[in-house]
Amino acid sequence: MREPVDLRRQRILAAVQARGTARVRDLADELQVSVVTVRRDVEELTREGRLSRGHGVVRSTLPARETVAEAVPAAGDRVAVVVPVRHSYLTETLHGARTVLERAGVRMALHLAPQASGAERPLVERALADGADGLLIAPRWRARADEEADHEWLAGVGVPTVLMERRPWRGSALHALDSVCSDHWYGAHLAVEHLVGLGHRRIVFATRHDSPTARALRAAFTEIAGAHPLVERWAWALVAPEAGVDGPYGADETAEPAALMRGVGATAMVLHGDVDALMVVQRLAEEGVRVPEDCSVVAYDDVVAGLASPPLTAVSPPKAEVGHTAAELLLQRLAEAPGSRPGRRVELLPRLMVRGSTDRPCETLGE
Repeated sequence: MREPVDLRRQRILAAVQARGTARVRDLADELQVSVVTVRRDVEELTREGRLSRGHGVVRSTLPARETVAEAVPAAGDRVAVVVPVRHSYLTETLHGARTVLERAGVRMALHLAPQASGAERPLVERALADGADGLLIAPRWRARADEEADHEWLAGVGVPTVLMERRPWRGSALHALDSVCSDHWYGAHLAVEHLVGLGHRRIVFATRHDSPTARALRAAFTEIAGAHPLVERWAWALVAPEAGVDGPYGADETAEPAALMRGVGATAMVLHGDVDALMVVQRLAEEGVRVPEDCSVVAYDDVVAGLASPPLTAVSPPKAEVGHTAAELLLQRLAEAPGSRPGRRVELLPRLMVRGSTDRPCETLGE
């Protein structure tokens, strides 16, 4: 015999008020009715002011329970985390997010996106179909076109979403999306000030061009070095020929970093990221250029920079803290009504780890 509607709604009220918050799917399982039926009941109870709704979550309107609901997401919430495959930089970010989610009792489902453009979208759609209530994502975005292609669908996924280490374009569909990232301008500033403080006046910057971080660093180095009163000459290059995908590039940009260093008489280099920096240092050694005696080197990322010989001075973005902060922000979104707070864009400052690859210049390599 079918349960009367009024009695079923009373049971829903009692369950939610006892816990402070509950998921629609869990209520449907307990009452042995369809999710559609529970949603219809919840909509009616919400119109009556007896419940409030979030993304798949129902909350009591009793003051004592409201406080609990704002602080803790519903038990059983599941968060999908989408990051590029084989991306060591984001591994630490992933661990930071995992620590927060596990402490909150929230299940995490990890999805690794292959290197193909647009690989994140089907993973997100699958995660949502599997019942994900929230999303932490770091799209690969090898080129600006890849990023632009993701704007519309990612802005409309329908669950709380936080971008990690990605800063949306101003005015784009993702502009109002929550994001947590490192302040890479400040990281570039730390590298330049460290080298200038040691007496270096000619510097080569070499970055990849197939990630949002690389593009942000190129813009930052261009601005900082171009305006610095103590930087006499500087040049920018691709750290490796395969590091660029959306040229065109000028002559300097495609030159080998070591050759470019000689061309501008540089005594210092800043290289993004660690693995490419280690490879450049090895090439310098093969050409008889000593680090740091002939050339000081600063790496950017600090994933394996400390393992080099000599250990590389490195700018260290707060990788784990980015994941930690992003997960905390997502938990807050899961525990509050949609649109109750404005979007947030959080930037965390990198640090400079000074090691054995930087020193005062001994001499300038001839042009």
